[in-house]
Amino acid sequence: MRRSILAPLVLAAALLVPAAAPATVAAAEPDFPESMGGYHNYPEMVAELEQAAADHPEIVSLFSIGRSYQGREIWAAKVSDNVAEDEAEPEVLIDALHHAREHLTTEQALAVLRWLTDDYGTDETVTRLVDTREVFIVFALNPDGMRFDLTGDPFRAWRKNRQPNAATTAIGTDINRNYSYRWGCCGGSSGNKSSITYRGPKPFSAPETRAIREFVNGRVVGGLQQIRTHITLHTNGKLILWPYGYTKKNTPLDMAALDQWTFASLGRAMAALNGYAAQQSSDLYVTDGDQIDWMYGVHRIFSYTYELYPPETSTVWGDHYPDDSKIGPQTENNRDAILLLIDRAACPYATL
Repeated sequence: MRRSILAPLVLAAALLVPAAAPATVAAAEPDFPESMGGYHNYPEMVAELEQAAADHPEIVSLFSIGRSYQGREIWAAKVSDNVAEDEAEPEVLIDALHHAREHLTTEQALAVLRWLTDDYGTDETVTRLVDTREVFIVFALNPDGMRFDLTGDPFRAWRKNRQPNAATTAIGTDINRNYSYRWGCCGGSSGNKSSITYRGPKPFSAPETRAIREFVNGRVVGGLQQIRTHITLHTNGKLILWPYGYTKKNTPLDMAALDQWTFASLGRAMAALNGYAAQQSSDLYVTDGDQIDWMYGVHRIFSYTYELYPPETSTVWGDHYPDDSKIGPQTENNRDAILLLIDRAACPYATL
């Protein structure tokens, strides 16, 4: 893949210069109902990120990887000692909220940020990881959908982004079917613009997926991808999934057998820590054009999907809108598993 030589320089500049104070979206922001007030809407999320960067400037850098279709910043944080420097340390990416209604994923991403900052200097494991890794966290990849979902009564159960589609009133692309690897190949997405799994008119037609693409491509330094491990956070089902989604084959021609064994071994090791079930993504259902297939298929990153709490229920409301009393215990439940993935960025094969 041809990559711009400017991309690493642009990111390096972004990390060396503190981000300007993020502008919150204009007035009348929709919010969660009072009974779910423990969740963060977009401005509340941004405020927490600003506070974390202000409280921990030596280890946290706040920056944007791009803008959504409606112009909202897609905020990310880098956590590492010597945070202003691009050190030769193993890198980890964690991202949340591809799908608008999956709000617990943003809470999980914020929880990871709190672990790495509040426990730095007091927790031996956290301190070692922050000192020897560069961890990047994207907190809401789909901020437009996040906002729109809160304009219902009380929710719209919205999944896609808010990008209009040509020649129809149907809105939105499923941005986790919009990546280029095996896009639209295998019955794991829809060409129907009204479908909740509409893949878009072409790969990376959504600005949100282009933002992730440019960020990940930009972490290729000296011809080597610096990101070694990755989690994309979703709800729900209490599952840990690894590539590929596009095929039922465990080891197709585009995956080395050693990598498949490593995916399964590390996936099961994480599942042993949080009580989730671990399996290949296509064992759940076939997907094409999804993120973890692209992360591994293009960049050979050990990439996992976490399908968070709760287990499958019979309704969309039960699946994606757990009471806010569940946020603390359910995000904390994943602490050891996520820290293991951060640790294994040094050598994913070490789990074998």
